Formats: sequence, structure tokens, C-alpha cells
Amino acid sequence: MFGRRRAKSTAPLRSIARVATDSPERYAKQLAAHLGRRVAVTELADGSRRLTFEDGTALLDGTGTHLVMTVDAATPAAMAQVQDVLARHLVRFGQRQELTVEFSVPQPVEG
Repeated sequence: MFGRRRAKSTAPLRSIARVATDSPERYAKQLAAHLGRRVAVTELADGSRRLTFEDGTALLDGTGTHLVMTVDAATPAAMAQVQDVLARHLVRFGQRQELTVEFSVPQPVEG
């Protein structure tokens, strides 16, 4: 029997970071305002903010006790770049609270 060739997956990738903080909404707003000088920012009806980078998007949700950052990108390199930008800026903004950012391993988005 002949084996089937597998098509390369072109599904976008997704990773999520949940950053514990007393001020998740403030950090979401600050990140969006700061990065909005270089990328498009859309405030959504639920209060979250979508940042549209050249090769990916980030959703910032500052409700509850965590700032949740969800990154979608087409390639691992694009994913790494968006994650790096978000993490570097947030750590700098949250230096007093000693915020740490760890994204989950990128997974293909089902859908």
C-alpha cells in the first residue's frame, strides 16, 4: 500500500499567558496604549483589547485576578516575536510588582 502524504499544517498557532496581578485592567490598558503607537488596537465590547501586529494578534483580558494574554500567529517565529514584545513591556511596566510572564507552548488553533 502507498502511504498518504501529510499536508503541512497551516493552522494558526495560539499561546496564552496568565499573569497574576492586583491590577490586570490597568496593565491591559497601559500595554494597549503604549503599543498602540505601533500597532492597531481595538477595544472589544467585553472590555478586552485586541492588538494587531504585522504577523499576529494579541488579546488582552484584564478582568479578574490575572491579565490573560492570548497570542495567535501563523508561524512559530511570528509567535515568538509577539510574545517577546508583550512580555518585555509588561515586565518593565510591572517591575515593582515583579511580574513574570510565561506563555504556554504554542498549539494549533482548532476551527
